Amino acid sequence: MSADTLVLIACLAVAVVLLFGLVNMLRGGSANLSQKLMRLRVLLQFFAILFIMGVIWWRGA
Repeated sequence: MSADTLVLIACLAVAVVLLFGLVNMLRGGSANLSQKLMRLRVLLQFFAILFIMGVIWWRGA
């Protein structure tokens, strides 16, 4: 699996969790679940940014 594919997967994971959290909030779902999803999103964003920066560093750009 190439680094580009892994970057795409990391970004999509962040987007999916964000959408699940927003849908839950808009439907009036559990506030606790929305909070957990938003925390998961922040964690996934952190790792996605670290991974993207690592790929950029590895490629020497």
